[in-house]
Amino acid sequence: MMRAELDGREIACCGAFHSRIAQALGFPDWYGRNLDALYDCLTDLPAGTELVIRHFDGLEGALGGRYAGLIRRVLDDAAAEGNFSWREE
Repeated sequence: MMRAELDGREIACCGAFHSRIAQALGFPDWYGRNLDALYDCLTDLPAGTELVIRHFDGLEGALGGRYAGLIRRVLDDAAAEGNFSWREE
C-alpha cells in the first residue's frame, strides 16, 4: 500500500500542485499536468493507494475556490473507481 501526503500551505499555483502530486504519487513522465491527466493517473494507481492532503484550505486560497473544487471533484471521482482513496486532515 502506498501513502502520500501533500500540504496545501506549500502549494502556491496550479503548476506546483501538479508537480507535487505527480512526485508524491509517482506519476509517469507523460503526466499532462491538467485535471484530465490527473484523473487518468489517479485511476491507474495500484490498489490501496492513499493520498492525504493537509490544509486543503491552503489550496483553496492559493488556487482559488473554483479550481480547488475541481481538484476535489477529480479526487472524489477517481476514488469512486476503487483503487485510490484520499482524505483531508
